[in-house]
Amino acid sequence: MDNWVIAMMLGASLFLGAIALFAFLWAVKNGQFDDEEKFLNAAKFDGEEELNDASKQEQKKKSLKENYRPE
Repeated sequence: MDNWVIAMMLGASLFLGAIALFAFLWAVKNGQFDDEEKFLNAAKFDGEEELNDASKQEQKKKSLKENYRPE
């Protein structure tokens, strides 16, 4: 291969790698990967009914915590 082909391939790969790195850093900064439980819940609750039940239980726990008043 000629040197200009190697240089062009190297330049293109560096450019595409920089775009991918920029996109990844942008996604991290904007919180795209902050939902740790999304994938865990998707694995635990296969059906829509189970997911709705789990959601109701979470809301119930949250309301109990908010309304809890120690004596």
